[in-house]
Amino acid sequence: MTVSLTLKNICRRFVKDNEEFLAVNNVNLEVRAGEFLTFLGPSGCGKTTTLRMIAGFETPTSGQILVDGADITSVPANERGLGFVFQNYALFPHMTIFDNVAYGLKIRHESGEAMAKKVREALHLVGLTKAEHRYPNQLSGGEQQRVALARVLVLKPKLLLMDEPLSNLDAKLRLHMRTEIRRIQQTLGITCLYVTHDQKEALTMSDRIMVMNSGRIEQLGTPMELYEDPATAFVADFIGQANLIEGRLEAVDADGFGIVSVAGSRLRARMGRQNPPAVGETAYLVVRPENLRISETEGFEVKIINRLFEGDRIDYQVEAPGSGQTKPYSMSVPFLPGTTLIDAGAIIKASFIPQAGVIIKK
Repeated sequence: MTVSLTLKNICRRFVKDNEEFLAVNNVNLEVRAGEFLTFLGPSGCGKTTTLRMIAGFETPTSGQILVDGADITSVPANERGLGFVFQNYALFPHMTIFDNVAYGLKIRHESGEAMAKKVREALHLVGLTKAEHRYPNQLSGGEQQRVALARVLVLKPKLLLMDEPLSNLDAKLRLHMRTEIRRIQQTLGITCLYVTHDQKEALTMSDRIMVMNSGRIEQLGTPMELYEDPATAFVADFIGQANLIEGRLEAVDADGFGIVSVAGSRLRARMGRQNPPAVGETAYLVVRPENLRISETEGFEVKIINRLFEGDRIDYQVEAPGSGQTKPYSMSVPFLPGTTLIDAGAIIKASFIPQAGVIIKK
């Protein structure tokens, strides 16, 4: 495995209201060459600060940043050979699209037909071949974002860094641009670091996702690993929707499945690979809403407190008497012809197959 980027014990301290706090707290990371890695987390978790330190816009308080094995921690941003796509596009409004894309090459003192060829190749890559003589205000938001991407790619950077590049676009255009950015990244085979707080962007675009919380890496893994085997309650709740059912781990059977007691019921599920509890400890049983089903004979008893019709599915909010839960659990049931709607107040049983639940430490 070729490593494109390495972060060693990176920390970034800030002072606010005369108090010091760690925005990034001892982050260690290896990024593979050609990988699309997303930094995901809520506002203030440290993801953008980490990206800006890699770019050279922020200086680490301590730690090292290496690109292709070379230490760039103290190298100025303009000498790192990295490309940064900003959230607000940062296009020059008085320049044509061609000149916007060519700007970095001109700074490098490139000119003539060789430069023009590079610019047109970059515009072709992002699907804007016919737009080179237009100006930014004549383009849609999605087209402007592609110009910003072409302006970076024409310089052939070692790493492509993107800071919430789709946040200013409407939902339909965001969906299209996810596909376009991923296509371009795979076509070029370029290593890409992508910052977002949008879990769907992270799940659909990434090779791996680094979930951050309070300046630390909460979990690092593939989208499927994070969704199916969250290491912590924070990751389970942040990646998609999850029911965190609190109980006590009574035993682990011969097949490696745990038995959790919840409000008088004994529920069987997978033991988490990342962060399993010990027998006797309080634990969370994590079950996704789409994996909870209505059963007549097995599972645990719940009371329906609300029902939402979503067209393709019915979302039920339920509570389990005696479980000590602090917020309702969710069940998502496909809506098919002949589906019976259950009213609020009804007592039913909720169940799931053991493979669809995972037991983690509280």
